[in-house]
Amino acid sequence: MMEEFVQKFRRAARGSGYEERSLVEKFKRGMNETIRRKLMETERPPGSIEQWYEKVVDLDRYWGKSRQEEER
Repeated sequence: MMEEFVQKFRRAARGSGYEERSLVEKFKRGMNETIRRKLMETERPPGSIEQWYEKVVDLDRYWGKSRQEEER
């Protein structure tokens, strides 16, 4: 789910003219609130937009696997 969001956001961000900090803020506002909160509470929250993309997808995949195991 978040992987698709990241792909769409990347496409929209390319020609937007927004600076890095503005992109990060817009990305955080548009993403899953629970994942955003988890990442913001980590010892080292992502800084760059590329770090946000990577961490969000990783966390979403981890949660997906965790939910699958719980359902078994």
